[in-house]
Parts: sequence; structure tokens; C-alpha cells
Amino acid sequence: QVQLVESGGGLVQAGGSLRLSCAASGRTFSSYNMGWFRQASGKEREFVGVITRSGGNTDYADSVKGRFIISRDNAKGMVYLQMNSLKPEDTAVYYCAADRSAFMRIRSVFYNDWGRGTQVTVSS
Repeated sequence: QVQLVESGGGLVQAGGSLRLSCAASGRTFSSYNMGWFRQASGKEREFVGVITRSGGNTDYADSVKGRFIISRDNAKGMVYLQMNSLKPEDTAVYYCAADRSAFMRIRSVFYNDWGRGTQVTVSS
């Protein structure tokens, strides 16, 4: 099991940038693929992106591809979500999650451990 804490959310104007961080505790952090998800008010939680254990591969939802970048620092137990060219429709609570599988999965049901989320609000 790994404990996750997100930070870095806030209010930003459309076109701006934010970097979210996810701090993980636990010795086996590098054994997990790490995903980012988001949930807008009144909507279901949706996949944003995923990064493999080594950080060598990433995958993104079409809605954020080319604007968001996921990275990780296993030595520090950190995962990051760099969000650029933000749009009002990116407004949501953002969550990081850990998946013990070696597969890059996009369904939230496969992720074992979750943070509490951080709010991102993009004003128009």
C-alpha cells in the first residue's frame, strides 16, 4: 500500500499553467504505475494520464494530449502533472492514484490507492 497526497491546485486563468504534485510514502513507490484522474462537479471521474514505473512511458486522454505532461522522481517519491494551456473545462478535482499492475490502465477501478485530491479551477 502507498499513501498519496496531492498539492499544487488553485485558481488560474484560461491559457495559464499549473503543476500538480503527488507525494507518495512507502518503500515500493517505484513498483507502481501512477495515474492522474479528475472529477468535475456532477460528472464521473475520468482518466487524465498514466506513467509507468520507470517513467519511461506515458499515456494521456485525448482531451489533454499535447497540453499536459506527467513525470516522476522515484528517488523523491513524487509524481507531477504539468498542465499548460489550461481551459475552463479542465476545472475539476485532480487525483493521483497507484496501480500495481505493469499495464498502463485507464480505468479507475484498477487503481488500488488514491490521494484525496486537489482542486483546480480555470477561469475564462
